[in-house]
Amino acid sequence: MVSRAYTVAFQGVEARLVEVQCAVTAGMPGFAIVGLPDKAVSEARDRVRSALSALSIALPAKRITVNLSPADLPKEGSHFDLPIAVALLAAIGIIPDDAAETAVALGELSLDGRLVAVPGALPAAMTAAEEDRSLICPAPCGPEAAWVGHCQVIGAEDLGAVIRHATGQAAIPPASPGEVTAPPTDRDLSEVKGQERAKRALEIAAAGRHHLMLVGTPGSGKSMLAARLPGLLPPLSPPEALETSMIQSLCGVLEEGGISRTRPFREPHHTASMAAIVGGGRSARPGEISLAHNGVLFMDEFPEFSRTVLETLRQPIETGEVMVARANAHVTYPCRFLLVAAANPCKCGYLSDPSRACARVPQCGADYLGRISGPLMDRFDLRVEVPPVAFTDLDLPADGERSETIAGRVAKARARQAARFDGHATARQNADAEGRLLEQIATPDTEGRELLIKAAERFGFSARGYHRILRVARTIADLDGSKAVRRPHLAEALSFRLTAQLPS
Repeated sequence: MVSRAYTVAFQGVEARLVEVQCAVTAGMPGFAIVGLPDKAVSEARDRVRSALSALSIALPAKRITVNLSPADLPKEGSHFDLPIAVALLAAIGIIPDDAAETAVALGELSLDGRLVAVPGALPAAMTAAEEDRSLICPAPCGPEAAWVGHCQVIGAEDLGAVIRHATGQAAIPPASPGEVTAPPTDRDLSEVKGQERAKRALEIAAAGRHHLMLVGTPGSGKSMLAARLPGLLPPLSPPEALETSMIQSLCGVLEEGGISRTRPFREPHHTASMAAIVGGGRSARPGEISLAHNGVLFMDEFPEFSRTVLETLRQPIETGEVMVARANAHVTYPCRFLLVAAANPCKCGYLSDPSRACARVPQCGADYLGRISGPLMDRFDLRVEVPPVAFTDLDLPADGERSETIAGRVAKARARQAARFDGHATARQNADAEGRLLEQIATPDTEGRELLIKAAERFGFSARGYHRILRVARTIADLDGSKAVRRPHLAEALSFRLTAQLPS
């Protein structure tokens, strides 16, 4: 007789249903796991055997075979421990077959039978809901998985609790969704002295999800400005929160067992590898660009990143997704992020300061910013020079607009975009508009068109640059409450495209 339990195997953010079959047959005593398991899954037999022994459950002196179906799908991770134990318990008659077959189980077993939290509970719950099954998982994973509707989530402390629940001795109440409050922040844009042009660029970037390049001398406030960008962004919508949390769950970084509506802010170090930024490794895990999905990716010291890393960003910036291809896996992750890059104008950092610049001016700046290729630089909608702030200005009281005020304007602009793109398959913000859709929403008036044509001919914009100017102008018009894109909107958009010292 073959007993069955169910679990999932992860392919990107997708959780595929896996049938765990267990047969106890006559023959030489042994415990074999087949079905393309990795090392962690193969070692499950020792953890399961020890956990059952801790519960005083003796395995029969027969041959135990566990098959993970489909057999050609790679199985990775310690979350297979619990479903293997459930299938085995059903095979030896400890728990009923229907209790094992009507649930999706995942969890790592410790040697004394306790259940240890594992990543991926949220995608697993979504698959369980689609299959009309309940989910059995470690108790710490319960609040995370309970956010999925139409799926009963049972969070158990140990294997003994799972047995008592399956046999009806002591039912475990369903888990409740966790609550994650927005972390308090003391980073307000009003604290930044001066830099009005950079603040305006942050507002436009936040409103339309436009990629932003900040270039300035060391200590001019580039990192300070970027760190305050999340305070201008609206909370995640429910669909966005679910998308973002699925990636975080898969990586095991979902905090407090619940779904947060705070937009992610990722700031990888410039020594990070391509696998860390883009995704990859043996298991083709998501990278920083996917963890920043629906949020902000801040890359400080942008030219210091590996050239390979920088050039790999070009396609994800355009498509909003990245395919990680490995010999044993081809997975696609979403990565619709707002990229903010910060850089010094040259290697010494003081190209614009005659009293401090090195003797290699201007070659020093050309060599340094030349590490950023033209095609990559062309993908930045907004380019801003951040000049140093005078010491006398630092003593002045903070009198700029508060982040809350600017966030209100950003929220109104985003609401206009949400209504504009309602029902559209791919576009969510102005930065996503392209082709005929862009022509419909960002056709300038006569004066604006004349200005744009003259600027394109004078400065030799690429077709991509031309369209990105239209997108930024559309966002500026949204912030202005204008239905039409007019000449002043295009003029401001052009001013952020023609910053000196930056390669076009």
